[in-house]
Amino acid sequence: MRRKYKRKKNKLNNIKLNLFKIFIILLIVLGFIYIFNKIKKEKEITDNNIDLPEIVNENKGNEKYRNYPKEKIINEYKGYEVCAKLEIPTISLKTYVLSDYSSESLNISVVKFYGSNPNEYGNFCIAGHNFINKNMFSKLKYLNKKDKIIITDNKFGKIEYEIYDIYKVDKENTNCLISNKNIREVTLITCTDDSKKRIIIKAKEEI
Repeated sequence: MRRKYKRKKNKLNNIKLNLFKIFIILLIVLGFIYIFNKIKKEKEITDNNIDLPEIVNENKGNEKYRNYPKEKIINEYKGYEVCAKLEIPTISLKTYVLSDYSSESLNISVVKFYGSNPNEYGNFCIAGHNFINKNMFSKLKYLNKKDKIIITDNKFGKIEYEIYDIYKVDKENTNCLISNKNIREVTLITCTDDSKKRIIIKAKEEI
């Protein structure tokens, strides 16, 4: 009886051992299949990429392939740091944009009010008094859509923008400061003759 039980137990153990061996062999085979498929897939990806052309982000102009005219501008004007030169041919305006916004600097020239740096992607906002002065914004009211604005800085050079919108807002309205990082934009801000509203001039880079 014991001998019969022992034979039965050995037989069961052999079956378990054989099943374990089959399981190990199956794992090894599956592992080889996985590695083979992975290598094959990576090779296909590499082969498919050989003839792909280089993709250029046209929305951002790709600085490497754009050559803007260069012009050296002064670093300081009447004791204030200059970040850009502003030109608007239609109203014969040529002035310097000061870097620091304050009530004192606003009495000297137009200033960077908010947003990106000159000629960078985003919204470069310039504020100026409506003074009857050769370097202020008293003549902005004479501008029309499609008129040109030229911004020059020492990093990018001279870039031309085209006016696409002109409107007036209440003093508390700041929507004109919203920035789109996919385009170069310039926003000019001054007050109306009665100082009750703000004149907003929006321009974007000509592509």
